[in-house]
Amino acid sequence: MRTGTARCKEVDLVYEDWGDISAPPLLLIMGLGAQMVLWPDDFCASLVGRGFRVIRFDNRDAGMSGRINKPFNTPMWKLLARAQLGLRSPAPYTLENMADDVAQLMDHLEIASAHVVGASMGGMITQVFAATYPERVRALTILFSSTNQPLLPPPAFGVFRKLISPPRKGAPADEIVKRQKALFLAIGSAAHPMPEAELDALIRLQIARGADFKATARQFAAILATGDLRRYSQRIQAPTVVIHGLADKLVRPAGGKAIAKAIAGARLQLVKGMAHDLPRALWPQIIEGIGDR
Repeated sequence: MRTGTARCKEVDLVYEDWGDISAPPLLLIMGLGAQMVLWPDDFCASLVGRGFRVIRFDNRDAGMSGRINKPFNTPMWKLLARAQLGLRSPAPYTLENMADDVAQLMDHLEIASAHVVGASMGGMITQVFAATYPERVRALTILFSSTNQPLLPPPAFGVFRKLISPPRKGAPADEIVKRQKALFLAIGSAAHPMPEAELDALIRLQIARGADFKATARQFAAILATGDLRRYSQRIQAPTVVIHGLADKLVRPAGGKAIAKAIAGARLQLVKGMAHDLPRALWPQIIEGIGDR
């Protein structure tokens, strides 16, 4: 496994590059406020075992990658309301900018094209990327994501509140860990819970790598400012598999169905007992979906 930093036009992206450098490349794009370590080491190793060169990275405004410290004062409720009406709003950046980051990371790694896997917001970035840079995409896998179109079923209120509510200013590390645990339990697969010690270690690792709740708010603004993604997803020509958990309370299964409807020829897999995470018990099914082309 190789590590490095890609010097992109607007921001530096920290990445890890797993497996044989001559193997078919597979790029993993994580979601809102999520760091690359949420693609578990063993999950990445399993994909390497399937014959891929696996690249995971921290998006801008996440983990150890650079921050976009642009002024941003628009109330979140106003962004949400405009998004539900199908209106776009100003924000520090958009998903289009994040898709450009992906292209620049691939340039840095000298990768002409790759299999791209996106989870949640990463699945939205993937849709924009595949439409904007079709020659750079061999195949797509989109996990628990959405077209972000108006009037899709909203998240469960309690889950969404946990997602967007930052810890109080000056909160000690233990309080932040407790807050993050509550979020993981709310969005995770109740049928396949992560062992508590493993969850605690994962959260503390993310805090050590750079938890930044203001940066996460900027990513969320990017989602809302970009708006309906069907203008991108309807142009995608790459072979696509959409995987979505039937127990997902954050991005409802209707989001995955909307993607599969928008992308010509996309194959939809609805997974019983899966929510908004990657439970180890379901890895074989998920990995099979990623590699099945």
